[in-house]
Amino acid sequence: MTVSANPLVSIVTPSYNQAKYLQKTITSVIDQDYPSLEYLVVDGNSTDGSQEIIKKFENQIDWWVSEADKGQAEAINKGLSRAKGRIVAWLNSDDYYLPGAVSKVVAAFNENPQVAFVYGDVLALNAAGDAINHMRYRSMTLADLMKFNIIGQSSVFINRSMLEQTGFLDLSYQYLLDHQLWLLLAQKAAVIYLPELLSAAHFHPQSKNVARAGEFGQEAYRIVEWMRENPSMKEIFDQNQAQILAGAHRINARYLLDGGQPWPAFAAYMKCMKTHFPTAMTEWHRILFSLAASAGLGKLKYLHPRWRKRGRE
Repeated sequence: MTVSANPLVSIVTPSYNQAKYLQKTITSVIDQDYPSLEYLVVDGNSTDGSQEIIKKFENQIDWWVSEADKGQAEAINKGLSRAKGRIVAWLNSDDYYLPGAVSKVVAAFNENPQVAFVYGDVLALNAAGDAINHMRYRSMTLADLMKFNIIGQSSVFINRSMLEQTGFLDLSYQYLLDHQLWLLLAQKAAVIYLPELLSAAHFHPQSKNVARAGEFGQEAYRIVEWMRENPSMKEIFDQNQAQILAGAHRINARYLLDGGQPWPAFAAYMKCMKTHFPTAMTEWHRILFSLAASAGLGKLKYLHPRWRKRGRE
């Protein structure tokens, strides 16, 4: 990336029937204090009034479309293919940026122009918009990402030149599509952690991580096999195979538990423990909760949000 004080930043918002959250998403982008910003909105032919919301702000949106598509990945790729920015990102229509987020990211890129992407922390919200967790991350390598240390997508900003080398999102992934892209990008260059809250993300019953929780684990196992067969990852994979597989078990368990399936979640955690005990112990509180919930101790349910706040995801 060529160093520039104010490089163009392109933000893509894919949306489908998210009118409840969409206006907040849009205004969080157009109200950023950064002077060189391109905004594209890709609506999947929503029927809930989303198009009317977009039209309210169309003078501040550089390009938008509302038409049927094949899902989130295709919508994001459609926007990315039109984006002109040296830095690109996508912001889902139930998430939003915090004030000053883009300026902070650009400063990080200007200091580290050859990195693959920059990422920061995420504020997790419930359906009502109340904060339930500060998702704090840390500096990571390709090996860390291969072990399924998940980064909150809404706070990731990508070096466009690196994205052009890897290609856009793989349409065959629907749930961990972002993580698979991070792995591709991290093969090209280092990634930079910015210890700042950059975005907020809603976790609600209609979101994929709740409504389709069981599917995340299946894609994690698919990514394990993809990494195993990827020549450029072979050395790292062979050296960290147990931790990588344990990470997939942990992801499976995590989403199953958040999706209201405590017994399958506990079984997945047991697989994680057998594969690599230290990986499982990073979520000991969730393991205890999944066991208690499986045993019918519903009165302990109120503890889960508290325990969840102690984790990074």
